Amino acid sequence: MAPAVSRFVTVGGCRLEYQWHGPPGSKAPTIVFLHQGLGSISQWRDFPASLCARLGCGGLVYNRLGYGGSDPLGEPFTPTFMHHEALDVLPRLLATLGIARPVLFGHSDGGSIALLYAGSGLGEPRALVLEAPHVLVEAITVTSIAALRNAYASTPLRERLEQHHGPHADPLFHAWSRIWLSREFRDWNIESSLPAITCPVLVIQGRDDEYGTERQMDAIAAGVSGSVETLILDACRHSPHVDQRDAVDAAVTRFLLTSATGTREG
Repeated sequence: MAPAVSRFVTVGGCRLEYQWHGPPGSKAPTIVFLHQGLGSISQWRDFPASLCARLGCGGLVYNRLGYGGSDPLGEPFTPTFMHHEALDVLPRLLATLGIARPVLFGHSDGGSIALLYAGSGLGEPRALVLEAPHVLVEAITVTSIAALRNAYASTPLRERLEQHHGPHADPLFHAWSRIWLSREFRDWNIESSLPAITCPVLVIQGRDDEYGTERQMDAIAAGVSGSVETLILDACRHSPHVDQRDAVDAAVTRFLLTSATGTREG
């Protein structure tokens, strides 16, 4: 499978890096991959390309502002940074690239962005696939991010982030960790957005997730108006598509074949 070529699109005056897999959006359903809080195109590895090839779907993977090869952050994150991404940037990006009714595949912060978009009425996603999403702030999340912040300069984490984000690594890490650890963010909660979500939803959570508990999954299952499937994986932390690749591949493929792409398993 040939590696995808990075391209750039301007949204709201900011240049965003993206890659495309599979057929154009007008030819097949498109899966839009929304990375985690410190994630990037490259940290998805070959997962998007493999999934899209298996399903015959198009795939959009992009770096949010301040990540990877996208433009650097102009201002610090605020408590509404995920709302801004879901309600302003994502709709413009989809319109610019001609993507209608995507499947949103969100990981961690990306899962929260997917939920906010789906609950906003700004678009009609075919389905949501959510890995370790957040709908509220838990103590375990704050504790783990604080430990990450305290160890940042003395562990290989900084070097690893530089491999994916280059000169953006330091400002991105400090902006992201600062807002998650701020007092003003402790009351962040998006459960009020859930009832407006009517598309099929698959939620995947690692039993050993160091950044969230099954409380997140339970809140989504109880709050959305559409059908919800949940999958809890043993021996799995915050990145199910990395820690339990085969199980995630199987679950997502079955879910999307039967729920979202217009194809049925024989």
